[in-house]
Amino acid sequence: MKKAGAFYLGNGRCRFTVWAPEKKQMVLHLIYPEERKLQMQSDSEGFYTLEVETTYPGTRYFYMPDGEQDYPDPASFHQPDGVHESSAVIDHAAYTWQDGSWRGLPFQDLVLYELHVGTFTPEGTFAAIIPRLEELVETGLNAIELMPVAAFPGHRNWGYDGVYPYAVQNSYGGPEGLKLLVNACHARGIAVFLDVVYNHLGPEGNYLSQFGPYFTDQYNSPWGDAINFDGAWSDGVRAYISDNPLYWFEHYHLDGLRFDAIHAVIDNGAVHIWELIHRKVRKLEQRLGRRLYLTAESDYNSPRVVKNPEVGGYGFEAQWLDDFHHALYVLLDSKGQERYVDFGKMEQLAKAYNDGFVHSGEYVSFRKRRHGASSAGIAGDQFIVFNLNHDQAGNRAKGERLSVLINTDRLKLAAAALLLSPYVPLLFMGEEYAEESPFFYFVSHSDKELIHAVREGRRKEFASYKWEVQPPDPQAEETFENSKLSWEKRREGKNRLLLDWHRTLISLRRSHPVLQEFSKNCTRAHVMGSQGLLLHRQTEDGLQHLICLFNFSETSLPCPLPDWSPDWQLILDSTATEWQVRKKNRKEVIPGKAKANHSLQLPPLTVLVYEGRLEL
Repeated sequence: MKKAGAFYLGNGRCRFTVWAPEKKQMVLHLIYPEERKLQMQSDSEGFYTLEVETTYPGTRYFYMPDGEQDYPDPASFHQPDGVHESSAVIDHAAYTWQDGSWRGLPFQDLVLYELHVGTFTPEGTFAAIIPRLEELVETGLNAIELMPVAAFPGHRNWGYDGVYPYAVQNSYGGPEGLKLLVNACHARGIAVFLDVVYNHLGPEGNYLSQFGPYFTDQYNSPWGDAINFDGAWSDGVRAYISDNPLYWFEHYHLDGLRFDAIHAVIDNGAVHIWELIHRKVRKLEQRLGRRLYLTAESDYNSPRVVKNPEVGGYGFEAQWLDDFHHALYVLLDSKGQERYVDFGKMEQLAKAYNDGFVHSGEYVSFRKRRHGASSAGIAGDQFIVFNLNHDQAGNRAKGERLSVLINTDRLKLAAAALLLSPYVPLLFMGEEYAEESPFFYFVSHSDKELIHAVREGRRKEFASYKWEVQPPDPQAEETFENSKLSWEKRREGKNRLLLDWHRTLISLRRSHPVLQEFSKNCTRAHVMGSQGLLLHRQTEDGLQHLICLFNFSETSLPCPLPDWSPDWQLILDSTATEWQVRKKNRKEVIPGKAKANHSLQLPPLTVLVYEGRLEL
């Protein structure tokens, strides 16, 4: 099918294409630099097309379905004045890329860093991120994952209310700003991922229904009208959505996409939309000569998300592993079980390490049904794990990060549990230095009724979390401003210590061969008592071993060193003086070297890592 959008062809020529299968006519309304109204030609698939002379980048235009009223282009590449105003012609070929030698990074080598453009810096722009990249590299972070940047109403939003999937938010810096950021990242060895939303579009500025049957009432979506992936006229909708990943990869040189809540997309067609996207991206991959990664947020707890479409899967590279977060968080925060009633056992964290999904067919009281399927045998680099993300903080009334909920010793445990795991880790912006500023949910709508609906919906949607206070007003500017990072904190005190702790863990993860092994056969977690865990990892040849000993309790825990190696060398000790905010007198003696079966006392809230080798 044709691609929708305004494609600048050079020499003042531009081809405009819009999909509107049930309209009798379509008028292209050019409004700047000179006003013209031009009739477009239709085809049998419902596309209207017109190639226009003397039309240059910067030209502003609307479409007039049936010649009646101006609306922005549904496939607009740029909305310079916001979601309600005219669309603008841009020339993607005009940008001079300097990343010709960039071929991406192996997925298993990534340490992802989720960030929100508007709150990462005081300026809230793509350009303002660039000076901070060096410090991210020094920490060991090599992939940023941008929360959605598709054009949304106003200048502050999480991004999940985007209404123009092809247009980059104007207040962030628009198309040019995103390209500058990606170019700068690649120059520093940083991959760039983008969060995209195909389960719904936001309400304000959403004019797609004026053009065609983009939505359906056959299904329901928690956040807006369900997208029409399998009903009448759905071919055009499927093309509109499935071409969007190609657009980001080709014109913005992105390395990967994170697909929001794929479980909220319903498609009962013979070829699921995820399979269609997978096929298109693989073809583009061959043409571009580099890997293009597709990752998913999924509530299915099903291995089919990462299986190849040839065997009935969706074809994603990896999926977020929420069960890992839930199992670990409840062990770190005594109040955690109030939010995650089906978690709280050390055996569940062990299962998260050994298999992946904790809920793999068991009855789950939160859902009042059985949930999930086994992921045993799915390689570790097909899961993304985290201790914090935008949802975990934003879905609290006070927007608390993990750093506000637990103490420093527990934060060290959390970071080690994450970065020593056989999975691809993700940090949320500021987590590496224990940022304490909240991360709230915020919007900047202009429709008063919609603002009221968002406020009320916010209160009702999360009533089950038993908030003790009311959440701040999502519409208030102050809510947005209070969510910005305090970057200077990373240089002193507890924050500097935790930053160095993350650096050390990431460096160990990147340099030790055992931590670069993702086969489930090379990982085994064992429960020690009720609050201890021994994570055993080894190379595939069985010659190199690591044991990571975790004590989540407030008391010492006896632990005999196993006999997988005759000798053990201590390589990381969270109780060492260098990792203490204040010097402590510890009773336990931690041996730097020990023989197999040596019994040691694991201090409270501690992680120790020992290295062992077998000689041939």
